[in-house]
Amino acid sequence: MAVNPSKKILVVEDEQDIRQLMCLHLSRKGHDIEEAVNGSKAYEILEQKSFDLIILDWMLPGMNGLELLSWIRNKPRPLGITPILFVTAKSEPENIVKALQTGADDYLVKPFDLRVLMARVSSLLRRREMRNLEKEGSQDKLTIGNLTLDREAHKVFIQNQEVILTLSEFLLLETLLKNQGKVLSRQQLASYILGEETNVTSRTIDTHTSILRKKIGDYGKLIETVRGVGYRIGYLK
Repeated sequence: MAVNPSKKILVVEDEQDIRQLMCLHLSRKGHDIEEAVNGSKAYEILEQKSFDLIILDWMLPGMNGLELLSWIRNKPRPLGITPILFVTAKSEPENIVKALQTGADDYLVKPFDLRVLMARVSSLLRRREMRNLEKEGSQDKLTIGNLTLDREAHKVFIQNQEVILTLSEFLLLETLLKNQGKVLSRQQLASYILGEETNVTSRTIDTHTSILRKKIGDYGKLIETVRGVGYRIGYLK
């Protein structure tokens, strides 16, 4: 079954040339594009409409991208779990980590190659839809102790209390649980979570893992760092 290429994408970018260029190339791929020139306009749009992906600049007039990102991640689903590609001229590692910690699924530093942008967009859209095609022959629920990952509902619960995860965090936990006891390298995790076409740094996976550990509380201690290799999730003792 082919993945439907046409998706609804919101592009939040105040620089007109960059915004128009992104929208042009995304439209050529058949996507339904809506534009916002600042965070406040995006806020108004997102209060009324849902999207398959949000491309979000950091340095916006008024409400900046980081503030908007935080607001989105504190909203209920479906908005709260919408994949977000964070675009920024801030290339310092601490800023990239801050964006990921706030809830970005992926990031791209300006100036960027359009081919890289399109690859990141395709990866974020594909991984979300492919999960819906994965149901047959797979477990609908993965559990460890009182933690349950419901693949059908795309939710995680600890003692019946929902834990809100971004798409990247959900896929990271799902991948670790499906491979419980096995050591997965950072590159393997990046391929599972962000797609084989995406070139990510070890810091990206480390940041997602750190945030996931905090969100799942005591169960985070089961995610073991294997020095020089990657991560695995252990068994309850």
